Amino acid sequence: MLAILGITTPIFLLIGLGYIARWSGIIQRDQMQGVGVFVLYCALPALVIRALTQQPLEEVFKLNYLVAYGLGSIAVFAAGLLLCLKLQRQPLNASAMQALGMSASNSGFVGYPVAAMVIGSPAAVLMALNMVIETLIIIPAALILAEMGSHQGSSTWITVKKTLLSLIKNPVLVGLLIGICLAVTGVNIPAPLFKAIDMLAEAAGPAALFVIGGALFGLQVKGMASDVGQIVIGKLIIHPLLIFIAFYFVPGIDPLYMAGALLFAAAPMISIYPLFGQRYGLGGVSAAAMLVATVASFFTLSLIIGLMSLSGMLAF
Repeated sequence: MLAILGITTPIFLLIGLGYIARWSGIIQRDQMQGVGVFVLYCALPALVIRALTQQPLEEVFKLNYLVAYGLGSIAVFAAGLLLCLKLQRQPLNASAMQALGMSASNSGFVGYPVAAMVIGSPAAVLMALNMVIETLIIIPAALILAEMGSHQGSSTWITVKKTLLSLIKNPVLVGLLIGICLAVTGVNIPAPLFKAIDMLAEAAGPAALFVIGGALFGLQVKGMASDVGQIVIGKLIIHPLLIFIAFYFVPGIDPLYMAGALLFAAAPMISIYPLFGQRYGLGGVSAAAMLVATVASFFTLSLIIGLMSLSGMLAF
């Protein structure tokens, strides 16, 4: 148990430090956003590039891993959508946002730092693979459905086009493409440039956790217990469970990769989830859900790490 707490406690201490920095006024909101921009546009792309250029490409891109993680995440998204839309009779835009909160993990800002401490260097590769699923399938599907349900007068094709154009500008995907090109061509990065990339990559985890803590400051949970509860349960319990089932039925996956997938799936929802929710009339619920999920993930991640240790998937 102490070994597990030794992994999760430092992570949430850094999140707490970011929260305290905002609460105390040491760092203002726009300054914290600047740190977030640094992580998203500099540190995370560097992390992906480093991961893809340090080993052969065939050892990085595991099709069976992508299939398993994709199936599990899509299943959670579909289940959340049907629950809200058909059983609870919620509008399509609200249903899509709740389903997004259940199925898209914060792979870069929370999932990676946790997985890196548990499984080591493969965490960066898994982050890149997971973000392919999240940014090319889950997030576009949610945004397109939400736009369709918001009745803003735009056609489905215009909505799809806008979503695809925004994805092209995603810095992590740009880093992914650069890393793939370097790996395929075999071009060696000059030593000074690689050192700079390495330094940026090392900053990704701590800075990301600090930003998450700052983002939690000011969020409130009031009168939203039902919606917040089902989003958090879907994200922290149902998502890892369906990922486990998907990986169980897809053969040939390294147990270490499976352990990493469970850790990523057990992370809270994407950090920009409240921004999406606000756009589609679910601002309060989405912000509250991220706050509750981030706090609760300290316990659920510790539990999952403990269960994987007892089952022999991890050794401490």
